[in-house]
Amino acid sequence: MKKTSFTYKLTEQQTHDLHTLLKQSNYRPIQVPYTLIAVEADNCRVNLYESRKCLIQGKGAAEFITFVLEPQILLEARLGYEEILNPETTQPHMGVDESGKGDFFGPLVIAAVYIDPPSAALFKKIGVRDSKTIKSDQKAQDMARDIRQACQGRFALVSIGPEAYNRLYTTMRSVNSILAWGHARAIENLLEKVPDCPMALSDQFGPTRQIQQALLKKGRAIELQQMPKAESDPAVAAASILARAGFLSALQKMGQQLEMEIPKGASAHVREIAGTLLDRHEPDILLKTVKCHFKTTDQVLASRNLSREILGPGGQAVSKSMMPGKPSGSGRSPTR
Repeated sequence: MKKTSFTYKLTEQQTHDLHTLLKQSNYRPIQVPYTLIAVEADNCRVNLYESRKCLIQGKGAAEFITFVLEPQILLEARLGYEEILNPETTQPHMGVDESGKGDFFGPLVIAAVYIDPPSAALFKKIGVRDSKTIKSDQKAQDMARDIRQACQGRFALVSIGPEAYNRLYTTMRSVNSILAWGHARAIENLLEKVPDCPMALSDQFGPTRQIQQALLKKGRAIELQQMPKAESDPAVAAASILARAGFLSALQKMGQQLEMEIPKGASAHVREIAGTLLDRHEPDILLKTVKCHFKTTDQVLASRNLSREILGPGGQAVSKSMMPGKPSGSGRSPTR
């Protein structure tokens, strides 16, 4: 059944632009409580609420979104407009993305997903989009299951657990270097399944040569591309969901092994849980469960009157932002 109801949360500027567009166009005004403006268009109604929520309903809703809302207001393809502006997004290529980079506990998970026209159509039906826009963890895991089925196993996951991550950081001293290494491994692993894949796309996180240098013989023949907001590409969006689901599963498994809740992020609650772990185990439990270069490590240790030295050689590397002369902060990004 064709979807006939859509809701968008707009920015202040988008709200202003849409209000102006609807007011100046030949749409029929209607009365709807708590709206800035409400109109009837061809086979659909558009309600722009004071809360900046925009509700589009009716048989013509998809057409209004595709030809008016997206190109003129959102300036972003979400409902098929990408096939008009960027038909290459459905052509054979792989997307690569990661999850867990900004989380104190758990692994860094990188996923690569192959897409072609048939799987692109299935991804669109599933509603594949950037995992950051999916608020429910359960929804992300359900969508990951559907994506794995839709791409018929043509995906790869690389999970860098805390112990391996801490060893890599001690050597590389750079999150971007670890990301490049993980992206390269995911690309190589997927090329084992789809050796003729022509191109790999990922979000911009550092020089493309970092990934190229980490690739092995098989991967060096593939074209590598990076771009800001790459999650607008369906293959990258699918990879972001698989990576997030892999990260969530790893946290759940860790929690079962430690018999306690293991939270996401790097909040005060996260520090509290890490402190409880220190109370129950030897200090090296941090090397096995967290990304030790975060300044969060020092905060947790200080709360128990301990210092980083107790972690041994594997726990001494710190983020560049914590080095002398650098502003404080871990350089974290939101969980995906």
